[in-house]
Amino acid sequence: MRPIKILSDSCCDLGKDLRDKYDIDYARMNTVYHDKETVADLDFKEYTPKELYDTMRNGERIKTTQVPATEFERIFLKYAEEGYDIVYIACSSKQSGSVGTAEVVAKKIMEKTNAAIFCIDSLNASMGEGAVAIRAAEYRNQGLSVEEVYSKTMADRKKVNEFVTVHSLDALKQAGRVTGSSAFFGNLLGVKPIIIADKNGAQTPIKKVKGRRKSIEELVNLLADTMIDPENQRVYIAHADAQEEAEQIKRLVEEKIHPKEIYIGYIGPIIGASIGPEALAVFSFGKEVTFEG
Repeated sequence: MRPIKILSDSCCDLGKDLRDKYDIDYARMNTVYHDKETVADLDFKEYTPKELYDTMRNGERIKTTQVPATEFERIFLKYAEEGYDIVYIACSSKQSGSVGTAEVVAKKIMEKTNAAIFCIDSLNASMGEGAVAIRAAEYRNQGLSVEEVYSKTMADRKKVNEFVTVHSLDALKQAGRVTGSSAFFGNLLGVKPIIIADKNGAQTPIKKVKGRRKSIEELVNLLADTMIDPENQRVYIAHADAQEEAEQIKRLVEEKIHPKEIYIGYIGPIIGASIGPEALAVFSFGKEVTFEG
C-alpha cells in the first residue's frame, strides 16, 4: 500500500505546528496586496498578520485568487512522484472554485503516474476545513487505505460546526454578502451577525446579536449546543488579529464545554480578506449540520 499525503489549501488556516504534527501540506492561493500578487502563506512570510489587517483597517481591499492550476500541478506531481497517494481537502465549493480545478488537474496527474488522488469538498473554510484535514490525517495514521480515508472523511465533513462573528460589516459588504445600507446601519447600531457554514458549505447568517461581548458569548453557547463527547474533542478558535478576545473565548470554552484540547490561531490571508479584521470563529466536530440557508 502506498503512503498517503494529506493536502489542503490556503483557506485551511492551520498553523505550522499542526501542519507539522499531522504531516499536512497545502496548495497556495494568492492575495493581491498593495497592488502586488503575493502567495497567501499561512505562516505570513510575506507580511505579518497586523500588517495585513491594518491594511484593511485603513480601508484598502485585499483581493484573492483560488489555487492556480499550475500550483495543483506542482504539488500533486511532487507527491505522486515521491510515491504517495493523495487526499486533498478543499475549501467549500460555495466559497472557492479550487476543488473543481483540483479535480481536473488530478485526472491528468493520475493518467501519467501510479498515484490515486481524491479531492474532497470540505463544506467548510478556515479551521473548519483544517479540522477535516486533521481528521483525514488521523485516519491515515491509523493505517487506513486511501479509499477508506476518503470515505470516512466524506462523512465527517458534515459534522464540523462553525460559528463566526465579525467586528465590522465592511468586509462583508465589499465581498457582496451584505448591502451597503445594511452594513452602515449595522455598524451604527453595533449589530454583530452570527454566521455558520450550512449543510451545503455556504456561509449563512443565522442570527444577529447586539454588542461584541454578547456575540462572543453566543459563539460559545452555540458551539456547546452542537458538540458531542466534548471531553474527547478539540475546539479550534480562529481570529483576525484579535488575540485578546480569542483568549477570552478560550476561557469561556474551558468554563462551559471542558474539551480535551483548545487550539488558537490566526485567520489566514484568504479568509481574512473576505471577513475582515477582528473576526472571531470557533469550530469543532459534533452534530451533523442540517441547516440550509
